[in-house]
Amino acid sequence: MDYQLVEMKVEHLPGVLEIERVSFPTPWSRQAFTYELTQNNFAYYIVTLHQSQVVGYAGMWLVLDEAHITNIAVHPGYRGRKLGEALMLEMMRQAVLRGAVRMTLEVRPSNHAARQLYKRLGFQEKGLRKKYYTDTNEDAIIMWLDLVPENSSGDGS
Repeated sequence: MDYQLVEMKVEHLPGVLEIERVSFPTPWSRQAFTYELTQNNFAYYIVTLHQSQVVGYAGMWLVLDEAHITNIAVHPGYRGRKLGEALMLEMMRQAVLRGAVRMTLEVRPSNHAARQLYKRLGFQEKGLRKKYYTDTNEDAIIMWLDLVPENSSGDGS
């Protein structure tokens, strides 16, 4: 199958919102995504397109030298095709291009597939946010990844 990763635009929102609806107990609203795309200067979002249909998306905030994954999802009909991995690898690449040296995210303990993906990409579990997900009172595992090895700063030290 042929897929394309492109920067998210407002016209992608109907597809993004459908994926939100079928993926999360408390989906983000159109207003939340519109704000992220048009007002939040820290935000960067991408979508995966298949024949011009949105089949996945991911977003992050870039603050100073850290990237924080805000959300990532793949339409249930397209899961198991490594699209989540492709989205994460592109987010990691974009974060580095934009000056980030570390990346963080929160994940539900019950989301075993996502946790395995993040671990495979090098993320490490570093903490817990108690009752982070208000829809289910589930905790969130905080994961971190060093995008740039510490001794590759290029400053000669």
